[in-house]
Amino acid sequence: MKRLLAILAVLALLASPAAAMLAVGLLMNPAVASSCVQGSLTVTAVPDSLTATTKDGDEITLDRTQLTRAATIITTAGQTDGVGRDGALIALMAALTESRLRMLANAAYPESLTFPNDGTGSDHDSLGLFQMRPSTGWGTVAELMEASYQARAFYGGPDGPNFPSPRGLLDIPGWQNMDPGEVAQAVEVSAFPARYQNYQPVAETILRALTQSSGTGDGDDAGTMPETTRIVVPVPDGSYTLSSSYGWRTDPVTGERAFHGGLDFAAGAGTPALAVADGVVVLTGYVGGWGNLIVLEHTIDGERVATAYAHLLDGGIRVSEGQRVTAGQHIGDIGSTGKSTGPHLHLEVRPGGWGKDTVDPAAWLADHGAAPIGMDDIENLGCAA
Repeated sequence: MKRLLAILAVLALLASPAAAMLAVGLLMNPAVASSCVQGSLTVTAVPDSLTATTKDGDEITLDRTQLTRAATIITTAGQTDGVGRDGALIALMAALTESRLRMLANAAYPESLTFPNDGTGSDHDSLGLFQMRPSTGWGTVAELMEASYQARAFYGGPDGPNFPSPRGLLDIPGWQNMDPGEVAQAVEVSAFPARYQNYQPVAETILRALTQSSGTGDGDDAGTMPETTRIVVPVPDGSYTLSSSYGWRTDPVTGERAFHGGLDFAAGAGTPALAVADGVVVLTGYVGGWGNLIVLEHTIDGERVATAYAHLLDGGIRVSEGQRVTAGQHIGDIGSTGKSTGPHLHLEVRPGGWGKDTVDPAAWLADHGAAPIGMDDIENLGCAA
């Protein structure tokens, strides 16, 4: 009861005009930043083709052969301790940039032409998906013409085939807290370090498409979702400030009067966004002014309810469409993508499901007795021990 009353008191502050535009966030707990990522890395199906758009706005279409190479990279990530979904994303960004996900032979090593390949490259003596060079110690020609070997070498670590040098992703201290493109560059050591970020949206699309059916429970929609076990506040206790309430306000971007359909939790970039209830992921991706968005659907008091989590970091979506989640699960990382003036989580609540009208999240959370979750209590479901 004391916990509920404390939440009610905090949410009541949103009624004051002074609180409406407050945007003070606390830095996230470093222990959380290094926690494992969420979402299954089991590849469920490889489509015949997939079209995605780069950060520069170029549309590219990948064929089944390229997507099969991507599946190898994802599967290897799932088999390598400490890599997780974030590591798989970085590896896909690197392979897209270096080879467009093709196993490339090279005339500099005629032997490479005798192995199964997807074409030839001509960058020095580079080979394969990640354009690794035998002359710099990445492996033999025979090894580097094998996709799973290249993926294991890219991930590196004490059990990697190239340990201790050249270093792979797991050999880079603090890689989990770095920009994904910077990590890819740290492994690849390219003469063009800024190019990896361009393929991040494509890598995210591939990761979602190849793993989207890998849920954590039975059934595929919220209609069969059991009643949730609890309701929680979507940001760890003590890590946020409520910055903008539900209702009419002066839009901080346009300066015009506009209706705000959610509740904003200002917090440091990278702070965990938590599922407010047990549910299933029905939408992930970059969606207009919402930026990087996750939508969950739940069964609450016998009713379908959708919750939306907007403005997440690039690379900060930690779940896949079709995946089951539990209340308090770390589903994403708070950011400032889309129509946003600073890092915060924009939470929406829509009784009846996604596409229905929003209600005041502050009142809804209070009415349902939403419990705060401490940093140390976040449920990192799906993490390897």
